[in-house]
Amino acid sequence: MSAPVRAVPVATSVEIGRTAAACLKLETATYPKPGLVSPVDSGAHDDMDAALMDRSAEALAPFLTALAEAGAAGAGMDRLRAIGVAAEGAMMAATGGINTHRGAIFGMGLLCAAAGFRARYAVPQTLGGIVAHRWGTEILRGPVALHSHGSKVARRHATGGARAEAAAGFPSLYGIAGPALVDGRRLAVGDEALRVHVLMALIVGVADTNLLYRGGAEGLAFAQAQAQAFLAAGSVGAADWRPRAIAIHHAFTARRLSPGGCADLLAMALFAEALAA
Repeated sequence: MSAPVRAVPVATSVEIGRTAAACLKLETATYPKPGLVSPVDSGAHDDMDAALMDRSAEALAPFLTALAEAGAAGAGMDRLRAIGVAAEGAMMAATGGINTHRGAIFGMGLLCAAAGFRARYAVPQTLGGIVAHRWGTEILRGPVALHSHGSKVARRHATGGARAEAAAGFPSLYGIAGPALVDGRRLAVGDEALRVHVLMALIVGVADTNLLYRGGAEGLAFAQAQAQAFLAAGSVGAADWRPRAIAIHHAFTARRLSPGGCADLLAMALFAEALAA
C-alpha cells in the first residue's frame, strides 16, 4: 500500500509540483478501481500500465512546478495554457504518444497554479475558489479542442465537462470528493480503501466524459448504478468490500468503461487535502 501524501499547508513551487505528481502516482497505485490502470492490471486500457502512468507523472512534475511558479507570479490563463501545452508534449514523449494524463494536466495544473498564488499572497480561499476567481472567465472563453474526446462528448450530450467544472471552482472536488474523504475515514481501514471509497462516490456524482465517450449515456448509467450499489452496501466499511470492488472493476473492463475524469478528481482531491485546501 502506498503511503499517504504528507500535508504541506505552506509550500514552495517545487513542493507543490512534487506533491501533485505524488498524488497522480497514488491514484495509479490504488486497487481495485473500476476499469482503471493499477499495478494489478491495465483495466480497460490496452495501451497503458502502471509503470507508464508513473513515468508520465514524473515527466509532468517540472511543469506542475512551473504552473505553481506562474500562479505565484500572477500569470493569466494564456501563460498557464502555454505551460500546459509544453507539459502535454513532455507527457507524449515519456509515454510514446499515449495520452495518460491530459485531463490531469488541465485540472491538477490549475490547482497547482492556485496553490502557487495562495502561497505567495496568503489568500484565504480554497484552491478551487482561486481558480474560479482568477481564471474562471478566461477558462470559459478559451480555445476549444474541437476533436478532443471531451469536446465531442460535450456537444453530443450537452455536458459542461472539465472546462465548466474548473471555471466553477471544481464543485465536484469540494462537494463530492471532500465529504467522501471524511466519510471514508470513518469507514475505511487503510488509505487505499479510503481512495476506493472516494472514487466510487465521484463515479456516482460526476457525469464523467470518459464514461460518456466510451459507453454513451447507457455506459454512464451502468457505471453510476454499480458504484451506487457498492456505496449502498456499506462501501469499504463492509467486510466483503474488496471482492465486490474487484467484480465491479471486471464488469467495467469487460464493457471497456473507464472513469478517467473521476480518477483525475481523486488525485486532485488528495492534492487539495495535502495542501490543506
